[in-house]
Amino acid sequence: MPDYWRGCGYRLLAPRVDGRLDVTDRFLARYLARPELAPVADSCAAELALHAKLTEDPRASVTAQELSAFADADARDNYAIWLRFRDRLAAAQSLEAAYVALFRGGGVDVPPDFVAELTQILLRHVLGDAADPIAARAAEMLFRPQKIAVTDDGAVMAADEATVERFAEGTAFGSLGELLAKNRVPTRSIDLDVLSRDNAELYWERDERHDLSIGLNRGQPAHTALMRVIEAWITHFLGVRVEVRGEREIGENPWAWHVGLDAEASALLNDLYRGEEVDEARMHLLLALFRLDFADAADMRADVAGRPVWLAMAMDAKHRLRMKPQNLLVNLPLARAQ
Repeated sequence: MPDYWRGCGYRLLAPRVDGRLDVTDRFLARYLARPELAPVADSCAAELALHAKLTEDPRASVTAQELSAFADADARDNYAIWLRFRDRLAAAQSLEAAYVALFRGGGVDVPPDFVAELTQILLRHVLGDAADPIAARAAEMLFRPQKIAVTDDGAVMAADEATVERFAEGTAFGSLGELLAKNRVPTRSIDLDVLSRDNAELYWERDERHDLSIGLNRGQPAHTALMRVIEAWITHFLGVRVEVRGEREIGENPWAWHVGLDAEASALLNDLYRGEEVDEARMHLLLALFRLDFADAADMRADVAGRPVWLAMAMDAKHRLRMKPQNLLVNLPLARAQ
């Protein structure tokens, strides 16, 4: 099987015997090639000098004077943002520790693109070199926003939002394009293949094109694969074993704990838990409901030990799904701090 997601930078990191990832100089230096940091024709001497210095030693200290000497204020701000991010990565015990630390405290203070890139890298590590292709496509939902189409008969389809927008100026409609058109998505053309068990190996040829759609209904391969990805994600970070399965409704009243897999689902579950009225239109935004059970109740907080955790996934009013996998790392009822 091919080395998928090669562009994410995973191979620049150093896997440890404990399963964690060490941040390397090669990985840090990779950021210096980004458009926000790479020199341009009119870069000043101070900017060129700092870029050369950091290319030679990505962990080198940088003084306030070096940044203030930049002629371009935007370049100066970009370097300040990256240096703060670099210092977080370099100071952490592992990439996993740096990632979780981003979501604790006063809020995320790094660009969303950086967070998405780290999520992809960590999912690449969690999935491993023998990943199931449908699981890899399902995992994309955790770091790439999706556009959702729901047919009249209830079929739920997910396509990469950026790809949908990129193809929007074409001329020929494919089946997913027709679904999106019915949902008034502003696009003139979408022609994306639907990934299934019959054509799953196709993913390895197109893993970085993001042009394969998936079905998310219960019982569909991608729905099942997403549950397995969630289980592996939690086990890798938190060291606890869990089982996730799809449900049609919450089987407890009241329930003990819930976690939204995105902002829309979090708000919806919060309102339902408080007993607030939720109208039918908003309920139709709910895409999936899951039950999560800990294999060992001793891993849970004593007051909810043995009770299920309810997970939900929902699109917003514009039919977008923007998952927040960090919620699974910071919001579960664990017996011990991570």
